[in-house]
Amino acid sequence: MYSVDEQPVPGHPLAKGASPAAIRVVLAPEDRAEFDAAYAQALDDAKASGDLVELFTTLDRWRRVAALTSDPEVFRRVALRAAMRQTASPGDDPVAATQALPDR
Repeated sequence: MYSVDEQPVPGHPLAKGASPAAIRVVLAPEDRAEFDAAYAQALDDAKASGDLVELFTTLDRWRRVAALTSDPEVFRRVALRAAMRQTASPGDDPVAATQALPDR
């Protein structure tokens, strides 16, 4: 286990300090190749520099992606609502439009 700033919270697989394997298994299949490449590059950079900060930062960024996307249905709704807010016309009420979306 590693941690960028805080000690990991026991019991949750995606808490700070989550292992690369725990992160990868939760990622959407379409994100795994990008994670593998970023992780491999961060490992190579850490070997070359002797500094682990960038490796930990890379893993923490992907840990957050995994946590956000771990429930695909919730992520879909959140992404849809965010997209609607970003693309709403000036006269639209994006809050009302997104609140009217079905939960599933």
